Amino acid sequence: MTRMRALAAGPVAAAMLLLASCTGLPTTGPVSAGLALGEKNDAPPFTEFAARPAEGAGPQDIVEGFLDAGITPLDNWGIAREYLTPKMSDEWSPAVGVTIDTSSESRSITAVGDVDDKDATSADVSVQLSQVANVDATGAYAPDTGSTAPLTFHLTRKKGGEWRISQAPDGIVLDAANFPLVFRSYSLQYFDPSWTHLVPDARWYPRGRSTATTLTQQVVSGAPAPWLAPGVRNAFTDEVSLARGAVVIDQSQVAEVDLTRSALDLDATTLARMRTQLEATLAPLGVAEVRFTVDQRPLDASTVQVEQPAPDAGTLVLTKDGFGTAVGDQIVPVGDLSAQVNKNAARLRAIDVAADESAGAMMLDDGHVYLATSDNTAELDARAGLIAPSLDTWEYTWTVPRGTPGALLAIGADAVPHKIERAWPGASEISALRVSADGARVTALVTVGSQRRIVVAAVIRNDKGVPTGLGEMHELGRFPSTALGLSWVGSDAVAILTSAEEPHVLTQPIGGPADSTSAPAGPRSISGARAVSGVRILATDGVVFAQRGSTWQASIDGVLVLGTRSGQ
Repeated sequence: MTRMRALAAGPVAAAMLLLASCTGLPTTGPVSAGLALGEKNDAPPFTEFAARPAEGAGPQDIVEGFLDAGITPLDNWGIAREYLTPKMSDEWSPAVGVTIDTSSESRSITAVGDVDDKDATSADVSVQLSQVANVDATGAYAPDTGSTAPLTFHLTRKKGGEWRISQAPDGIVLDAANFPLVFRSYSLQYFDPSWTHLVPDARWYPRGRSTATTLTQQVVSGAPAPWLAPGVRNAFTDEVSLARGAVVIDQSQVAEVDLTRSALDLDATTLARMRTQLEATLAPLGVAEVRFTVDQRPLDASTVQVEQPAPDAGTLVLTKDGFGTAVGDQIVPVGDLSAQVNKNAARLRAIDVAADESAGAMMLDDGHVYLATSDNTAELDARAGLIAPSLDTWEYTWTVPRGTPGALLAIGADAVPHKIERAWPGASEISALRVSADGARVTALVTVGSQRRIVVAAVIRNDKGVPTGLGEMHELGRFPSTALGLSWVGSDAVAILTSAEEPHVLTQPIGGPADSTSAPAGPRSISGARAVSGVRILATDGVVFAQRGSTWQASIDGVLVLGTRSGQ
């Protein structure tokens, strides 16, 4: 017997979802998540409870109800456990992860055998999902577009009794619409190898009251995502762990974090980095300060200065009046750099300007890449078929030919090229590449087989900051049509401009579901920003558009080239 699901949460009910007191997804480690007095509530003000098992429900209904109960993690998914036998309830682990499918309506649920036999005492049920993503036990999100094996359930009942699930896969199942209502994205913060930038690592945890404890556990005793790990550093050493099972937040939004005695042996710099890292992680929860204690006694720790992303400094454009920042109807020169760029204005095809505006990596009409400074223009790469360059925070210009993604170079201001090892293995083409503002990550649009993929990798540098290689190529998502441009939006998402019958801007978080919006007609290129509202699109008629809410408004006309800024 096969049944196609026809259940979907209504939009009003979904919007009222609350998960009032739930554990974080990860449960491993030296300390278990707990709720502390004063800990910030990270949940909406209403609750929707999943239905409990109905009397006389058949095996398929029991499995359906169990899957639906994933929307309510209250009491560690207590309602879902009511669909299980007592033994299975003790063994089942929702913390293993989340399977995300397209919708509950697309689930095919099949029962094996004559489940309508009133004397039957066992049954098997198979559930085929249209899986689109998953979240692992650490809260890391990854797309999943391959075929998925069906979930299998075994059910038992005593004669005349109720069906219950005696064997079930660990983890929970949510559809794509309900997933962001039940779970929320948070960023664990790590340092780049120079200890001057913070680098976010997105994780998804259930909305609830114990989030500060969960995040603290992950930073103190967890690890960066495997793909990111080669490019970041954690100030918390293996010798230090939490001494208490909950993070206490007082009325002044100060988080008290009690550490083991090994913290007493740490130097002042390490303690300051630890505090800085943890404060940045907890800041979205309203935490204003982190105070360390040992044996509940204060442990003195200051903070360190970290470089913040440069504020959006206006739109860089080349018009008939020259290269500079658009301010109203005027083009304001970019220091002494504009004069050097203007010497090549007629040949300019793309330019990426350093955050301090001291240099610009240019592509000219010969397809070569050059570096312009206030007093000089030097050729960096004359290979054929290059894509637009990306200038990183260490002043290395990244270049690569479209047809050979593995031939990636990082070229210093001295024009010395450095080959980047392990660049985009398996990719046959690369259409865009951008290094993040922290210099620890690089994102790209590549073709693998017949698939167009949005990927990211950690940047591996030597002790002098020279890029030497990339970490694992990590897929963020896919895009169906030709891409015209790629940019960073803040530190935790990228925007892809695609061309089709209806052009779109695909906003892809670094670890999360993507969002697509329509783009202006005839798009040509895109420039990034610290927020979505700062993204700019240049159309083929020379008009630059800025996003205002759900619409695009013309802001500048007569533009020949839309410039970009390093890290955006």
